[in-house]
Amino acid sequence: MPAFEIAQTIRTFGGKLLKLSHKSAELGGLETKLNLYLPPQAEKGKVPVLFYLSGLTCTGDNCAEKGNFINPASKEGLALVFPDTSPRGAGAPNEEDSWDFGTGAGFYIDATSEAYAKHYRMYSYVTKELPELLFKEFGKELDESKVGITGHSMGGHGALTLFLRNPGKYKSVSAFSPIVNPINCQWGQKAFSGYFGADDKSKWSEHDATELISSLGDKAASLPEILIDQGLADNFYPDQLLTKNFEKAAKEAGVKANVRYQDGYDHSYFFISTFAEEHVKHHAKYLKA
Repeated sequence: MPAFEIAQTIRTFGGKLLKLSHKSAELGGLETKLNLYLPPQAEKGKVPVLFYLSGLTCTGDNCAEKGNFINPASKEGLALVFPDTSPRGAGAPNEEDSWDFGTGAGFYIDATSEAYAKHYRMYSYVTKELPELLFKEFGKELDESKVGITGHSMGGHGALTLFLRNPGKYKSVSAFSPIVNPINCQWGQKAFSGYFGADDKSKWSEHDATELISSLGDKAASLPEILIDQGLADNFYPDQLLTKNFEKAAKEAGVKANVRYQDGYDHSYFFISTFAEEHVKHHAKYLKA
C-alpha cells in the first residue's frame, strides 16, 4: 500500500510537483499534507534532496507556489520537499487562538507538555518519519545520502537547529530571516513555554541555534558553510530574529557562517524569491560534490 496519497501532479519546469498527503504516526495519527518536487533529472536516476521548512502561519504550499525555488532546483537537479508547519486538527488547548502558537506554529520541536506531546512532534516528523517514508516510496528518484535543509523565519530556526542537532544528517544548510535565538525573543519564549513548560527550561536551549552553535566544540571546524540572508527592512529583525547574536556566536565558535544583510528587503516571499536561486546553488555545491 502506498505511503502517500497523490492529490495532484503538476508539470512545471520539466519536472513534477506532487501534492501529497498521509497519516502521520509522529503527529498522533493526523493527516498531514506536503509538496514534493521531482526535477526532470529524477526520471533518469536518484537526485539530491533539499527540505524547505516554512514559517509561522504557512503550509507546504506557500513556498512551493511563491518561493521561486522550483526553477533553479530544476536546473541544478535537486528534489524539493515542502512539509507543513504543524499538525492540524489536534484539538489541543489554545492551538487556534493566535497565529504564533499552535496550528501553523509547530516550531519544529517535540513537545513535552502533556497537552501537546501527542501531536506536536514536528522535530521527529521532519527528521525521521517523513524522510523515511519519502525515501521508501520514491527510492528510485531520491538520494537519501545527499540531503540539505533550508527554511524561513520559524522554518529558518528549524533548518538551523535540525542541522546542528544532527551532525552528518544534512550535507548543507541555509536560512532566510531565521529566528536564531528563540530563548531570548517573544515568539520563542511563548512557543517554548507552551510546548515544553515555563517552569522547566532544560529543553529550551536544545532548540536554540545560537546556544547550539556555541556548544559545538571541535565539531565546528568540520561543518559546511552556513548561508543566511536577512533583510534590513524586516520589521521582525531587531526584536524577534536576533541575527547578530547567532553571527557573533558562530564567529566565536569558529563556524563558517556567511550572514548577508540585504538593504531594503522585508520578511516576505518577495525577499525569499529574490535570493532563492543563490540558496539553491549554495546547496547544490555540497549536494552534488
